[in-house]
Parts: sequence; C-alpha cells; structure tokens
Amino acid sequence: MVERDKALDMALGQIEKQFGKGSVMKMGDKTTMAIESVPTGALALDLALGIGGLPRGRITEIYGPESSGKTTLATHVVAEAQRNGGTCAYIDAEHAMDPVYAKAIGVDIDELLISQP
Repeated sequence: MVERDKALDMALGQIEKQFGKGSVMKMGDKTTMAIESVPTGALALDLALGIGGLPRGRITEIYGPESSGKTTLATHVVAEAQRNGGTCAYIDAEHAMDPVYAKAIGVDIDELLISQP
C-alpha cells in the first residue's frame, strides 16, 4: 500500500470514528443512492433538478441576482417541507423574508427557524 493510500485510510478512519460510519465514503462504493427531495412548487424546476425538488435534509443555497425570485422559491420550498412534516432553518442574508407573504403561501412562521445575519 502506498504512503498516500495509508494516509487517506487513516483520515477516513478518523472521520468515521468522530462522525459515525457512513459519514464519508467513496461515491462508487454505493451503486444507487436514493435521495429524498422536497418539491419546489414549480414542476418544471423539480423535473430539471432530476430528483423531484431540492434534496431533503441538506443545506441548499439559492443564489442569483436581485429580484430573481430567490426568496419566493425558498419560501415555497419551506412551505412544502413543513407540509410534509419537516423542520426548516432559513438563513436570510438579504433580509428579504416577508412573514405575511410566507404565512399566506403556507409557511408555519411560528415553527420556522430563521437567522438574519
């Protein structure tokens, strides 16, 4: 075994020890990966994303120019996730979240975790 391979195996072992088995792996080790998704509320976008929406349980950054619909998209995803029993944490870097609008489209604002840094 080459020195590089030993170092990699040791690093992977330490990560698994600290974070648990399966926290890091080679992508080729698993032949199929079922990824749960949260619908965005836009069927065409869900189809384009290839998994039916945004990946559930993962951090997703929605990026784009001003007034491109980032907050609207994120708000619809939050509403869908909550409707399906999920909990959402929302980082509103632009301070654009409108609680009245969010509530109107189905967001449970009392349960939404929000940070506005």
